[in-house]
Amino acid sequence: MTNSVTSDAVSVKVTLRHSNNHGGIEEYARDAASGLSKFYSGALNCHVILDHQKNDHEQNKMAEITVHVPQHDFVARESAPTYEQAIDSCLDVLERQLKKLKDKQRNI
Repeated sequence: MTNSVTSDAVSVKVTLRHSNNHGGIEEYARDAASGLSKFYSGALNCHVILDHQKNDHEQNKMAEITVHVPQHDFVARESAPTYEQAIDSCLDVLERQLKKLKDKQRNI
């Protein structure tokens, strides 16, 4: 199940694998991914994939976030006991990557 929403400069697409009807977690993922616009001022396209892993009983919620900015793609993939924790971990990784890109572009 894939839903797509576009706001100001951020386009967010959320895909749920092996589950459905998680409106609350979809909204959380959408809001969290939209927050990445604070770290990069250009247009962002985000794809959030939420998956439930059956082979791991503790870290069974996986989030994968792909961010497309002009000429660059960033990917973060994390597992955690809840979707919210996995999404937050991915966002921390992507935040660092976007800040690093922004610093590189300033120094050119």
